[in-house]
Amino acid sequence: MFTLKFVLHYSLHFIAPLAIAYFYNPIFWKKNYYILLATMLIDLDHLLASPIFDDNRCSINFHPLHSFPIIYLYFLLLVPKQTRLISIGIIFHLITDYIDCYYH
Repeated sequence: MFTLKFVLHYSLHFIAPLAIAYFYNPIFWKKNYYILLATMLIDLDHLLASPIFDDNRCSINFHPLHSFPIIYLYFLLLVPKQTRLISIGIIFHLITDYIDCYYH
């Protein structure tokens, strides 16, 4: 049930953001962590796919919010300070999903 792929994927989605939140700003690490968790809402685009979940499907460039035109926008959001943490969270999320593409 708990494969290496599963443990790696969900550790990167839930545990690694703790480290990112702390190193981004240790004083507000809890708030930062909640913001990083909220960036996982980009996975709502999985609801548009059929089937919704396919363990062998690469999310990158398959789902609308995981497609390259939008990914470029996420990188642009690194520039303004107000959107930087959100952008970091989304980009890290996409890197995590990209790692899954190699574990088919």
